[in-house]
Amino acid sequence: MRVLVIEDDVSIATNLYDFLENAGYEVDLASSGHAGLQLALAGPWDAILLDLALPGMDGLTLCRKLREEAHRDTPVLMLTAKDTLDDKLAGFVHGADDYLVKPFSLKEVGARVSALIKRYKGQVAASVIRCADVQLDLTTLTVERAGRAIKLPPKCLQLLRILMQSPNRLFSRAELENEVWGGQLPDSDTLRTHVYTLRRALTAPGEDELIETVHGLGYRFVASDGHAS
Repeated sequence: MRVLVIEDDVSIATNLYDFLENAGYEVDLASSGHAGLQLALAGPWDAILLDLALPGMDGLTLCRKLREEAHRDTPVLMLTAKDTLDDKLAGFVHGADDYLVKPFSLKEVGARVSALIKRYKGQVAASVIRCADVQLDLTTLTVERAGRAIKLPPKCLQLLRILMQSPNRLFSRAELENEVWGGQLPDSDTLRTHVYTLRRALTAPGEDELIETVHGLGYRFVASDGHAS
């Protein structure tokens, strides 16, 4: 999933970039209103984090142009130091979907971005996926198997989410590569390496392997009940 951060404060922008990237998002940055609008229109985004006070073009103007002139419905989370009711109403009037006042918690940013994207994609269902004895919390991005906490790198988390949302479905290499890396892999063994890492993390001694490789075809998450909850 792709997130655009439009923020001129270098420290805030860097913290947001690092946090979102570690959460598994593909992130790009813009530090001015004009650059932000260009990037917002240049490609598909799953969410935009938009600062209100930007050089060149303020966030309200940018958001209005995005909605009224470009007719883009990408979810916008507006970030601002202004916290009056009138300020918040102005943000919503100009097309913002949500509003967060600085200083904010990065965990709250993550939760709000996740909620916006799920609503945008019509995935407002459960925030926790359970397959076999594995539980993946999409809000906190935590994983457990049989009560055992499992730490995963961001790309492995993305792979696990995809596989668990459609248990027993066979995903081709091309599908997974395109979904996780946008088809732009560092090398041809990248997917295999991440699947290996994911499989090892999920499987303790005595536990069944849940990630199955179907040689020449792809991978699937093996769940006996055939569905996620």
